Amino acid sequence: MGRDFRWLLASSWTSNVGDGVALAAAPLLIASMTSSPILVAAGAILQFLPWLLFGLHAGAIADRFDRRRLVMFANAARAVVLAGLCAFLLTGTANIWIVLAVAFLYGTAEVFVDTAGSTLLPMLVKPTDLGLGNARLQAGYLVANQFAGPPLGAFLFAAGTAWPFLLEILCVLLAVVLISRMARTPVPPRPSTGSGTHEKTGSGTHEKTHVHTDIAEGLRWLWQNPPVRMLVLIILVFNVTWAAPWGVLVLYATEHLDMGAVGYGALTTASAAGGILATLCFGWLERHVSFATLMRVVLSLEVLMHLAFALTNTGWVALVIMFVFGAYAFIWGTISTTVRQRLVPPELQGRVASVNMVGVFGGMVIGQALGGVIAQFWGLTAPWWFAFVGAALTLLFVWKPISQIVSAKPISDTQAIQIQSNEP
Repeated sequence: MGRDFRWLLASSWTSNVGDGVALAAAPLLIASMTSSPILVAAGAILQFLPWLLFGLHAGAIADRFDRRRLVMFANAARAVVLAGLCAFLLTGTANIWIVLAVAFLYGTAEVFVDTAGSTLLPMLVKPTDLGLGNARLQAGYLVANQFAGPPLGAFLFAAGTAWPFLLEILCVLLAVVLISRMARTPVPPRPSTGSGTHEKTGSGTHEKTHVHTDIAEGLRWLWQNPPVRMLVLIILVFNVTWAAPWGVLVLYATEHLDMGAVGYGALTTASAAGGILATLCFGWLERHVSFATLMRVVLSLEVLMHLAFALTNTGWVALVIMFVFGAYAFIWGTISTTVRQRLVPPELQGRVASVNMVGVFGGMVIGQALGGVIAQFWGLTAPWWFAFVGAALTLLFVWKPISQIVSAKPISDTQAIQIQSNEP
């Protein structure tokens, strides 16, 4: 699929190793400082809250500048934040409030990494290759972030609280080096509004507009495009129900299931194993089963997953549930991203992706806040019951609109921006 795609893939996989280490280590760090479900959930909330504050601006910026460089600068900022955390941990001065502040700063940098990074693939491959490209990126996420990273993070945390975050710094910096090998990504051409005011960017001259105007343009396009709008709403609501129990998963695993720190890491590993199995089957599924059918099956399994977690109190059963979750979550993530990227024009990829991500993480912030409070007052299984009821009701509402999302006409291959140096 081209040299630049391979550099993007290598950078993504490397960064995901570090993120996977932190996926287990960060909740364990917070749980070692407090047993409050509200404060534990706050750690995840503060990492994702920046999406609500800066997400739309990040999308507008990604549509204005070289997206590759934005990813590099934002990843460098993440490394600086992690270095500060390590300094506090190594000197013994870290406390829960410092860790929560680091979660917010790290999350802010990640907003720009994820927004700009999500726009790179459509610039490197044809729309018809987006499914395969997203599957390979998702496979890296599963192997590195979900499978290899969490148990390594839990092991390193047991050896010393700073070790997992030092490794994450190395991974993030290496990801910067790898993505720097890509050719410069041009700023997508944008239709003129007739204002007559232009500015120069790294790839040409473009009409100068205010960032809020750009945000409004993206929101207006999304609102006037029913298939993409419905897809974003589905993702928002299902992330609320999904995040409610996930925000206190570390307590659910260590206290309710009595699995310990390593067992908690094994849950995410089981999820990744299921996802890896799905990567082997995705090509066949894409050829033989419609996206509409796959989306309905996946969302139905989501409802059943919440019910199963609410009922079980056995660790090995939870591992089986997580394995199934990982398989269908990979399929959903690959399909939903591919459908969105095929339907959105190149010059709007950043802004629409940012709205989608605001929905993802906004839903997670709301869900984790609800989950923390529900667990505090009604116990650690209560968030799973909330998620089960909410997801089931939502699925009934979106069952028919799913067909309209999948059948919408994609942008043509000629609209894809091709980087001239992207040759095998």
